[in-house]
Amino acid sequence: MKILKILGIATGLMMTATPASAESDKGEIGYAKGALAYDALMAGKNEVAVERLEQAKYVQANDPARLINLGQAYARTGRMGDAAVMFQSAINSNRSLDLVLSDGTVINSRDAARLALRNLNNRVASR
Repeated sequence: MKILKILGIATGLMMTATPASAESDKGEIGYAKGALAYDALMAGKNEVAVERLEQAKYVQANDPARLINLGQAYARTGRMGDAAVMFQSAINSNRSLDLVLSDGTVINSRDAARLALRNLNNRVASR
């Protein structure tokens, strides 16, 4: 089973994938470089991230890591409704993966998507 690593940032979750035996603290281990738009998201290049993630060249369109990162990119570009759809799609996905937060906490991809959706809803409500 794959374990994905999520690197938390102030505005949300960002995914990197890593096989359980691999050790890395950043990047997209287990995916083609750029597949999850990790570097673009970390650099605040949100439109670039949206473009890469929408194209889904190197990752399946229904991959929970892709869905959550695309949701984060949408939220950052003001597309809150689209972000909510991506998070809900990750929750409803037929794939469920174990994720590792940047602090080492293990969380299921559905739980990570629920957390991202909750954070999005709180952000919208506080406006």
